[in-house]
Amino acid sequence: MKKISLPVYRSQPDRFEKLKTLGEESRYDVCLSSCAGGRAPDPRDPAHRWIYPAALPGGGIVPILKVLLSNACRNNCFYCPNRSANDRPRSSFQPEELASSFMALYRARRVHGLFLSSGIYDQPDRVMDDMVKTADILRRKYQYKNYLHLKILPGASPGAVGEVCRLASRVSLNLEAPNPERLAEIAPDKNFSEDLLKRMNWAAFLIKDGARARTQTTQFIVGASGESDREILTTTDDLYRSLHLHRAYFSAFQPLPHTPMENLPPASLVREHRLYQADWLLRFYHFRLDELSFQPGGNLSTEMDPKLAWARKHPEIFPIEVNRAEYEELIRIPGVGIRSAERIIQARRAQGFSDPDDLRKLRISLKRAAPYILVNGKTVKFQPSLFVEPEGVL
Repeated sequence: MKKISLPVYRSQPDRFEKLKTLGEESRYDVCLSSCAGGRAPDPRDPAHRWIYPAALPGGGIVPILKVLLSNACRNNCFYCPNRSANDRPRSSFQPEELASSFMALYRARRVHGLFLSSGIYDQPDRVMDDMVKTADILRRKYQYKNYLHLKILPGASPGAVGEVCRLASRVSLNLEAPNPERLAEIAPDKNFSEDLLKRMNWAAFLIKDGARARTQTTQFIVGASGESDREILTTTDDLYRSLHLHRAYFSAFQPLPHTPMENLPPASLVREHRLYQADWLLRFYHFRLDELSFQPGGNLSTEMDPKLAWARKHPEIFPIEVNRAEYEELIRIPGVGIRSAERIIQARRAQGFSDPDDLRKLRISLKRAAPYILVNGKTVKFQPSLFVEPEGVL
């Protein structure tokens, strides 16, 4: 991939410094889990701190510039170093300034998309207007047609939400917490129902009505407000059903210096991972929320993934004969994913399975699946083989 060189910005050093500052501080806007693999890895590249390799839905990675229009904010969210109570340097882009800076990176083939958010430095509509102007310059003046993700700000008017949905490829608004009580613990200036959910409803209506933005996402901060996994997943499941939310992201709370929450313990990354696994079951494996197993405190087990926990609670269903099982049964087997189930069905049309190694060749995780399946009527005893066991299969 071609690297951008500093001479692109030498005639405009202030612009380079702004891009460095506001790209770096965009990490405090917690919607980062859409990015696969973390930040761009090469520290010799001057843009490496602002460009994120985002995972595409169909596979592959695309570099995204993630940046704030401004790090000034009138809100006082307890987890955020950009909160109004913090005395720290503030910086802002003008719309044309940011649009041309992005296009310099885009033309150098360093990025293929833009994720634009902002601190709320004025009335929400005033800030949204500057974000819309940036997007409009990109779309009209520069004829930019690729990926553009715009954040909807809490408290924005219906007109502002409509303009963002008209120009963006995707929109998002972070709920941060699963309900009003939990949000009040970490972001007392925001009203859960009025400032957040109402705007998400407007966006959902516009998307359904044919807006340019085709999807909407949200994000939760995990472990910041004492919420349980059950609370988070209950809200998430409701959003999928009521607003046709594209997906939710989960960000494990990490305490940051110079915030009221700096002395709190960080949330477990294992907990974040379990939430993603449970979310995957809800979205793709046809699980219902009431089928997930929660511990007495309302959290998922950190010792085993939620699909395995479900299987252990339902011994009456297993073992399942892979030569006869329907697709819906196959995807309930630990170690058998969606693609694995499809491969099993396709392979057995030509010839049934008689040996466990036939499944290994299809990249089925026998280490996980063996206690829950029959192959040609016989139980499977897992034995390591030369085939590499696939990792990360639910």
